[in-house]
Amino acid sequence: MRSTGPTGEDSQRRGRMTNRRGECAVLDQLVNAVRAGGSRVLVVRGEPGVGKSVLLDYLAEGASDCRVARATGVESEMELAFAGLHQLLSPVLDLLDRLPVPQREALRTAFGLSAGPAPDRFLLGLAVLGLLSEAAAEQPLICVVDDEQWLDRASLQALGFVARRLAAEPVGLVFAARMEGAELAGLPELVVEGLGEEDARALLDSALPGSLDARVRDLIVAEARGNPLALMELPRGLPPGELAGGFGLPGAVSLPGRIEDSFGRQLKGLPGQTRRLLALAAADPSGDPLLVWRAAGRLGIPVAAGASTMGSGLVEFGARVRFRHPLARSAAYLSVSVQQRQEIHRALAEATDPAADPDRRAWHRAQAAAGPDEEVAAELERSAGRAQDHGGLAAAAAFLERAALLTPAPKRRAERLLTAARAKRDAGELDTALGLLVASEAVPLVPLQTAEVESLRGQIASYQGRDSDAARLLLRAARFFEPLDVAVARETYLEAIWAAMFAGDPGREREAAEAARAAPPALDPPRVADVVLDALALWFTEGYSAAVPSLTSALGLLVSLDVDTGVGEARRSLWSAGGRASAIVAVELWEFESWHALASRQVQIARDMGALAQLQFALARLGLYHVLAGQLAEAARLIEEERLIAEATGNPPIGGYAAMMLAAWEGREQEPSELIEATAPGATGRGAGRLAGFAAYASAVLGNGLGRYETAQDAAHEVFQREQLGLGHLAVAELAEASARTGDVKTVRDVLDWLSERTRVTPTEWALGIEARIRALLSDGEAADGFYQESVERLGRTRIRAELARSRLLYGEWLRRQGRRTDARGQLRTAHQMLEEMGMAAFAERARRELRATGETARKRTAPATRTAAASAALTAQEAQVARLARDGLSNPEIGARLFISPRTAQYHLSSVFTKLGISSRSQLDRILPADPDGAGPR
Repeated sequence: MRSTGPTGEDSQRRGRMTNRRGECAVLDQLVNAVRAGGSRVLVVRGEPGVGKSVLLDYLAEGASDCRVARATGVESEMELAFAGLHQLLSPVLDLLDRLPVPQREALRTAFGLSAGPAPDRFLLGLAVLGLLSEAAAEQPLICVVDDEQWLDRASLQALGFVARRLAAEPVGLVFAARMEGAELAGLPELVVEGLGEEDARALLDSALPGSLDARVRDLIVAEARGNPLALMELPRGLPPGELAGGFGLPGAVSLPGRIEDSFGRQLKGLPGQTRRLLALAAADPSGDPLLVWRAAGRLGIPVAAGASTMGSGLVEFGARVRFRHPLARSAAYLSVSVQQRQEIHRALAEATDPAADPDRRAWHRAQAAAGPDEEVAAELERSAGRAQDHGGLAAAAAFLERAALLTPAPKRRAERLLTAARAKRDAGELDTALGLLVASEAVPLVPLQTAEVESLRGQIASYQGRDSDAARLLLRAARFFEPLDVAVARETYLEAIWAAMFAGDPGREREAAEAARAAPPALDPPRVADVVLDALALWFTEGYSAAVPSLTSALGLLVSLDVDTGVGEARRSLWSAGGRASAIVAVELWEFESWHALASRQVQIARDMGALAQLQFALARLGLYHVLAGQLAEAARLIEEERLIAEATGNPPIGGYAAMMLAAWEGREQEPSELIEATAPGATGRGAGRLAGFAAYASAVLGNGLGRYETAQDAAHEVFQREQLGLGHLAVAELAEASARTGDVKTVRDVLDWLSERTRVTPTEWALGIEARIRALLSDGEAADGFYQESVERLGRTRIRAELARSRLLYGEWLRRQGRRTDARGQLRTAHQMLEEMGMAAFAERARRELRATGETARKRTAPATRTAAASAALTAQEAQVARLARDGLSNPEIGARLFISPRTAQYHLSSVFTKLGISSRSQLDRILPADPDGAGPR
C-alpha cells in the first residue's frame, strides 16, 4: 500500500525543527520587518549540525512573497575571490546598469566580466549595497548565506560591509555561521543551541527504523548533546544488532568528527566506484554535474555508479550536485586515499575548460601535484595575477602561497614566498604574512631578498601600530638595501624616519637621519621622496635653520605636483612617506596655505581613487587645518566622515588627534579631558608618541581657554620636551601665554628666542604674527601696544582666524589692564564675536568676562538665534552630512558613495531633514544651511 504520510525527508526536517519555536519566531519577525520596508541583519550562529541550515530553509519558505537570493560557502572555494558573492548576486545582475558607473565597473571587474584595474574593496562593497537596494525596490529581498565560515574572504568582507550599512532598504541579510568572526562581529545574533533531552529522544526515535536498547538510546542522546544532525546520523550505518547491544558507538572524538564518522560508515557500505564518484563530486564544489561526469569518464567511473549515490541519500544529482550536509561532503572526499584524491583532481583539471575557468583548473592541478612542479606553480602565479586584477587580494595571496610550496628551485621559491607575503600584507592578513616571511628564511636568500624580508616586517609592524618596532626594522632594511638598490634604500630610510616620528623616538629619528645622510646620494634628477628625505635628515642632524632651504624645496615640489596630467605619479608621491609628511613640513615652514592645498589635494585624489585608508588620514589632516582656520563646523564634518569610513571598513579611526584638538578649541571641558586622558598613556605604550604629543598640545589649548594657566604651561612644556617635528610650532603660542599668566618671564623669553630663530629664516605672516604677540607679552607701554597691533595686522592677512581672535583677546585684556576701557571694548567685542561664531566657547567666555569688566555686557549665546538654526541643530550627524552634500548639488547616488550608504538611505535621511527644517525641496537648503568655508564644497 502506498503511504500517504510524510516522506522521510519531510519527517527529518520536521524532526529537526523540534523545539525551534523561539528561533522560528525571530525569523518570522525578520521577514515581517522586511515586508514592512525595514532592513534587518541576523547571524544565526551554532555548532555544526545544530540545525542552522534547516532554519534558513524555514526562513526562505516563509518569505514566499519576497525575492530570495541564496549562497552557500564551500570550503574548497574559499580561495576563489568573490565566488560566494557571485553566487548570491547572480539572480540580480541584470540590474547592474542602474548603478553609478564606478560601482558597476567595480562589480563587473570583480566577477571577471570586464577588464580593468583591481576595484577598491570598499567601492565594491558600496556597489553590492546599491545592487541589493535596487533589487529591493522591486520586491522585498531576503539574502540567505549558509556556511559563512567557508565563504571566500573577499565575498565575506563585501557582505560584512553591506550588513553594517543597510538602513532604509527592505532587505534582510541572514548568515549561518559556526563561530563569531571579525567580518560579522557586533551584528545581531541568534544563537542556536542543542535540543532539550525530551526533544532529543523524540528526534532520535523518529530517525530509527526499529526499537533501540534503552542504554544505547541514553548514550547516543548524551553524546549528541542535543545536536539534531548528530542524533539523526550517529546511529546510521550500524547494524541493528550492534545498536541493540550497544556495540560500535563512536569513540572519544569531537562532535563534528563523530558526525563525519557517521557519514563515513554509510559510505563504507557503498560500492567502490560509487565512493569514487562521491569523492569526485566532493572535490569540485562548483556543483556542475556535466563537469563531474566528464571527469568521471576520464577516471573510468561508469554512469551506473550514480544510481547507488542516489540511494545513499548523501548527495543529489540535479541541476546542481548537492550534498546533504557539508560534513557529508567532507566524509566523501576523505573516504578515498590520498593517491586517489590526486587522481580525482587531475581528472577535474583535465575536464575544466582552461579558457572559461583557468583559475579553478589551476587549483585542481595544484591539488593533484604529488610534489614540486614548476609548470603548475607558474599557472598558479598567473591565477594570482588575475585574482589581483579583480580585486581578490586574499585569493591572490592563497594562489601565491600554494605556488611557492610547489616551486622546486630554492631561489624562485623564495621570490614567490615574498610575493605571497606582500599579497597577504595588502589583504590585511598580517600574521599569515609574517609566517610566510619565516618560511622564506628557511630557503637560502640573496641579499636583496633578506632586505625585503626586513622591510616587509617593518611595514607590517607599522600597520599594526607598533611604530617603535617599525622604525627599528625599517632602518635595518634600509641598510641592507643600500649597496643593492639606492632608490629603494632611500625610500626605506624615509619610511624609517616617518615611523620614528610617530613613535616619538628622538634617538631613532637621529639615527635614521644620520644613516640616510651617509647613504649614497639620490639619482639625478632626484624624486620628491629624495628631496623630502634629504630635508628631514638635515633637520634631525643639523637643526631647523640648516634644513629650511631643503624643506622649502621639498614643499614646493609637493605643491607643484600636477595631479591632472600625472595622477598615477602624483598619487604615488603624495602617498609615499614623503607625501604623508607634507603637512608636517608645511607647519614647520609656517605655510598655512600650502598645508591646505596639499591636504585638500590628498582628499581629492583619495576620493577619486576610492582609497579609503588614505582618505582617513587626509580627512584628519584637513580637519586639523580647519580647526586652526576657525572653521570648527567644517572640521567636525571631516572628522565625522573619517569616523564613518572607519566604521564602514572596520579599521580603527585615526583622527583621534584632530578630534582632541577640535574638542579642546571648542572648550568643552569634559570631552577633551576624557579624550586626552584616554589617549596619552595608551599612545605612549604603543610607541605612538606623536599622538601623545598631540594630547599634550590639546591639553595646553584647553587649559588656556579655561584660564587654568599652570596646567596649560605644564602641558605645553611637555610638547617642547618631546621635540617633535611640527608640534612646537603649534604649541609655542600656548606656552608663551600660559607662562606669561603664571609670571614665568624667563620661559616666555626662552620661547621668544626659539621662535625668533625660525622667523629669521621663515618670515611668513603666520610666524611673524605669533612672534609679535609673544613680544607684546614681554613689553610695556607703546612697545606692547605696537606689537599687539602688528600681531593683529599680520594674522589678519592669513586664514588662521583662531589665532587672530586670540591676538585680539589678549590685546583687549592688556588694554583693559592699562585702563583704556574704550579701546579694550573694541578689541574684546570683536574677539568675542569671532570666538562665538567659530564655536570656541571657552575663549569666548574669557572675552565675555573681560568685556563685562570694561562696563559693557556681551550676551552669552545659549541657543540658536532662529527657528531654522534650532532645527539645524536638531539634525543628527548623518542627516547634517546628507543635507550639506545635497545643498552642494550632489545626487542621492553621489551622496551614498561619499557617505558609504545606499541612495535609498540618502533619500530617507533627506526626507527627515526636510521635515525637521520645514522645507520641501533641495533648492531651499541653500538659504537655510550656512555656506561651507572656501575649499570645503563638493570635490
